[in-house]
Amino acid sequence: MAKDLTINYYRIEKAVNYLANSFKSQPDLDEIAEKVNLSPFHFQRLFVDWVGITPKKFLQYLTLDHLKQQIKQTANVIEAVDIAGLSSQSRVYDLFVNIEGVSPQQYKSAGRDLEISYGYHATPFGMCFIAVTERGVCDIHFIDEDHTRDEYLNFSRKWQFATLQHRPDVTQTYIKRIFQPDKINGDKLTLLVQGSDFQIKVWEALVNIPFGAVKSYQQISEQIGYPESIRSVASAAGKNPISYLIPCHRIICKSGEVGNFSYGKVRKQAMIAWEMGRNAIISQ
Repeated sequence: MAKDLTINYYRIEKAVNYLANSFKSQPDLDEIAEKVNLSPFHFQRLFVDWVGITPKKFLQYLTLDHLKQQIKQTANVIEAVDIAGLSSQSRVYDLFVNIEGVSPQQYKSAGRDLEISYGYHATPFGMCFIAVTERGVCDIHFIDEDHTRDEYLNFSRKWQFATLQHRPDVTQTYIKRIFQPDKINGDKLTLLVQGSDFQIKVWEALVNIPFGAVKSYQQISEQIGYPESIRSVASAAGKNPISYLIPCHRIICKSGEVGNFSYGKVRKQAMIAWEMGRNAIISQ
């Protein structure tokens, strides 16, 4: 089952890449299906099962004009929420996420006395490595099968004095909560992070971008009180230790270009359009 989900994602990723590069020519279903070596019928069914919308509708979410408009709409939504005096976490369908920094002592001692469970799981965006403690999620990294597999080594160096246990039975429950937005309950997910005050401030701002929405680097810089620090904001986003839950994929260029991403531009495009599609379905 997990293997099938991963294979299907890479088929989708290949299709997304083709769509993003060929949208001006408006490729039809037969052309797209041929690129992933599937019949038009099976490709359409696979795509709709994955995101809930057709490839044509999906493509609309990736155009520059649409994404530029989404940047403005996100700002308006957040402003309306603030005026109403509501918590940004009260928005329907958003994950309830709270960021907590490790104590200075645990930071210095690389997690001494912490017990961490980790596992590998299939997600809508390929395989991922996830690690959790009793205090919350402390790592999510997506895995590129074609590149060096060093996610566990890098994680263990960062938390070198913690007790690490391979417990996929524990981490699987978190995967279900994270990637099934239509089944979200009110329980808050805590993220346990190691980072500077500036980095944590950026990550907190990213968490407040609504599900299925995007903001620009400029907007994030202004929001945290550093309007001239766009590059520093981009750097902090790139060092995000908990991908997807700290949604750096929701921060794009003000031109509407999706920009760079640690796990590849195509995966970022897939995440953005997947969330927008799911949001549209849930809101119906």
